[in-house]
Amino acid sequence: MRLLFTGLLFLILSCKGGPSDEQLQKQLSETIGASYPGVTASVAKGVVTLNGTCPDETCKTGSEASAKSIEGVKSVVNNVAISAPASPVSTPEVTADDPLQSSLTSLLSAYKGVEGKVEDGVVTLTGEIKRSQLTTLMQSVNELKPKKVVNKLVIK
Repeated sequence: MRLLFTGLLFLILSCKGGPSDEQLQKQLSETIGASYPGVTASVAKGVVTLNGTCPDETCKTGSEASAKSIEGVKSVVNNVAISAPASPVSTPEVTADDPLQSSLTSLLSAYKGVEGKVEDGVVTLTGEIKRSQLTTLMQSVNELKPKKVVNKLVIK
């Protein structure tokens, strides 16, 4: 009778079959961890739960397929989130006129009452200037190499 009980116990334990949760966890860690670094897996009674993030749907479904392919896994709960794509870094747009405008603004700071604007490489001067300063100003502006200088200055 004792032999029959021992044999039956062995049969019941062997029918339970399949790897333990610990063995599955080890296999999952090796498989999922190597191929899907943002994903973690946990096992409870043969049910695998995936957590973490993936950059795209292919990664998410691939991690689930990898978990399902391991013998002894009963089912997979996929809680993996798809990470939002990184937003593009906005950089201020620099136009070809910006360096010319900066140089012009710096130059005009020495001339009270004179303003200048750059558009498509063309410098337009407005305001009032003394006759004695006009030649020097025009030479300095031309040294900035604009396409053209439009002189709308009023001479005092």
